[in-house]
Amino acid sequence: MKIVLVSICSLVLLNMNAQSEAYQKQKAEKIAAGSVFTKIVNREAPATIVYEDEDVIAFLPLRPQAKVHYLIVPKKEIHTVNDLEEEDALVMGKLFLVAKKLAKQFNIAETGYRLAMNINEDAGQSVFHLHLHFLGGEKLPPMLPRKEKE
Repeated sequence: MKIVLVSICSLVLLNMNAQSEAYQKQKAEKIAAGSVFTKIVNREAPATIVYEDEDVIAFLPLRPQAKVHYLIVPKKEIHTVNDLEEEDALVMGKLFLVAKKLAKQFNIAETGYRLAMNINEDAGQSVFHLHLHFLGGEKLPPMLPRKEKE
């Protein structure tokens, strides 16, 4: 009897941590349609490109959230951090090296900048091609409101 209860509790906990059905459907549809970032890499969609090499591209997003805001994207389409393979380690490191170059290029290396990735539903990921947000050029607000201690 205890085994059955544990199994049922495990299923309930797993279900609580799952993505919503609507999000899973939207994610699957977007992945099947292909990434807009891959279209930018292949020059099938326009973008203001500020950096490019054989592995990485960086460009202005459609809706900038800061005075300086670029998306740093691996050319290989990787849907989320959860989909990374060992072979992707070098390109992931390269994303951060490109951020360092952009910070220097835009004169914000010393004043500061933010790097952020949104992964899946709870973080608000809407494009399923891994990308690093590079934000700066002004005093940025906290990423999340501070919670009072309970």
